[in-house]
Amino acid sequence: RASEKMGDAYETVQKGSLKLKGAADGGKGKKKKKSKRKREEVEAEAEETAAKTIKPAKKPQDTRTPAQKAFDRIQEKRLAERALKKAEKSHKERVQDFNRHLDSLTEHFDIQKVSWTK
Repeated sequence: RASEKMGDAYETVQKGSLKLKGAADGGKGKKKKKSKRKREEVEAEAEETAAKTIKPAKKPQDTRTPAQKAFDRIQEKRLAERALKKAEKSHKERVQDFNRHLDSLTEHFDIQKVSWTK
């Protein structure tokens, strides 16, 4: 009896392949390429209309607050200072300074060996 009720539940199911919207034949059709002549005519018309409608370029108006402007100025200044500080030393000098710093540390900071046998 239970199997009969289950069969009734699936009677309305449609069988077959998935139907996609807008594809009556089931496949995509090829797009037709526009001819070069038509494309050139359209481009020429677009250039003519663009030449007629060109307006003088306006400067973009700065809508930032004075605090935002000051913040940006300081950020640029700090970035320039950081670049100059980095350029003072070569990579080799930085590595030597770092090694000197590591040598000055106590053995407490050394990386411990890990051994599974001992």
